[in-house]
Amino acid sequence: MTSATLELMQASEPEFTIEIVENPADFAAMRDEWSKLLAASRSDSLFLTWEWLHTWWSHFGDGKRLFLVTVRSGEDLVAIAPLIMTRAWAGPFAVPMLEFAGTGTIGSDYLDFIIDSACEAAALEALSDFLADTGFSIRLQRMKKASAAAIALSQRLADRGWECLEVETDVCPYIDLSVGSWEAYLSSLGSRHRYNFKRRLRFLDKNHTLRLEYVESESERCEALTQLVNLHLRRWQSRGGSDAFNDLRALAFHDELSRLARERGWLRLCVLELDGRAAAAFYGFRYGRTFHFYQSGFDQAFSRHSVGLVTLGLTIKNAIEEGGVEYDLLHGSEGYKFLWATQARPLVRIELYPPGRLGRMHRNTARMTTAAKKLARRVLQAPIRSVAMTRE
Repeated sequence: MTSATLELMQASEPEFTIEIVENPADFAAMRDEWSKLLAASRSDSLFLTWEWLHTWWSHFGDGKRLFLVTVRSGEDLVAIAPLIMTRAWAGPFAVPMLEFAGTGTIGSDYLDFIIDSACEAAALEALSDFLADTGFSIRLQRMKKASAAAIALSQRLADRGWECLEVETDVCPYIDLSVGSWEAYLSSLGSRHRYNFKRRLRFLDKNHTLRLEYVESESERCEALTQLVNLHLRRWQSRGGSDAFNDLRALAFHDELSRLARERGWLRLCVLELDGRAAAAFYGFRYGRTFHFYQSGFDQAFSRHSVGLVTLGLTIKNAIEEGGVEYDLLHGSEGYKFLWATQARPLVRIELYPPGRLGRMHRNTARMTTAAKKLARRVLQAPIRSVAMTRE
């Protein structure tokens, strides 16, 4: 190889500048270039939008430190690792640990790095080397199992002596809407479920004035969100409560997020009314051509009429009519989801521990904590199973 050829190859390699965004004001100012980069990435999803993650930070960032790793080629933003820094125990020591912004009970799925697909491999290499040099343990939750970033980061750090673990944690059932029509989709369902849905819908339509109203104005959004929260909480009150809208931070998050989503045309919030009374409410989003079912609630007085099932079916019908290609029921393997969906996308947690004594201590402590949680769940569930067996 001649020196001229070598110089040409070196000159063609991208030069990156990596910085950490720690100031919330700088995060707030990134909206436009963040959105542009996300649209150019393979990880583009609702849960990686500036709107979702900045809103999460605004309401759940207390006690955490921003650690947004940005990669630039010249002035162009080509990659973001949307991370925060928390503290984790390594034996008797509290040590820094990196995890995704959006992690926690708010239910963010498909978290990932955001990288311009035109320079994905090179930017991933630069990000991986940078994170390895920090020496911080990394715990990345709710990633797609096939995430290019998860694979590349794990391989790169493993080559440097890090311990890399991948744990399947959940699944996201989804519906392929490419069948093209509502009737074609219905015909693909199990006969019993299809018959049950049609029978319930006919009964409600015959015996009540049925209306499914999607919000359009800001005042409608506020009213429908209030109805959703009230219906959801009342339904779960007798079951020990729900963590979906369990505190003021969660309510403030959804109020701000749904406002931003309505402005962007993403919000799909609707109320099913029977004779002018709110019987069920649905909270979802359309992002690109994917519909997301996020949360719902229904009046227990109408439970025998399966208003929740009817509402969900009608939102799937609407998604098909809007030209959607996928209807994602998001994480959770609840049986009712698989009445509608026949496919599921695995989610994983990636744990990355640096070489050395502190990394091993952190790994061992994490394993002990996980084992203790599993034991506690078994102990708590044991009396319930015992009672159930006695009743049988």
